[in-house]
Amino acid sequence: MNTEFIREYCLAKPSVTEGFPFGNDILVFKLYNKVFLILSLDDNKTFNAKCNPDYAVTLRAQYWEIVPGYHMNKTHWNTVTFDGNLPNNLITELIDHSYQLVFSNLPKILQKP
Repeated sequence: MNTEFIREYCLAKPSVTEGFPFGNDILVFKLYNKVFLILSLDDNKTFNAKCNPDYAVTLRAQYWEIVPGYHMNKTHWNTVTFDGNLPNNLITELIDHSYQLVFSNLPKILQKP
């Protein structure tokens, strides 16, 4: 898993935009202007993703690569290290989960296809 794959995976989702509101080394992905993933472009291979609080606790207990969100609300965000230890399908599942959490909180008019 690498940053380019994560970038392409996020951008393939409907209505996603990317930007650099925090500087050139932090790429932010938004769904209708709501952040669902923050990707570090430096060498530490991490991203922050939204997560259901109960699921976040479970993930953190199971994987050392998943910790409370760095510089984020620790209840609702995880920082994920993707250095090759986590299965790729888990990484994509975490991205999908974050996207879905944001999507489900959008106004109903924006949720329609």
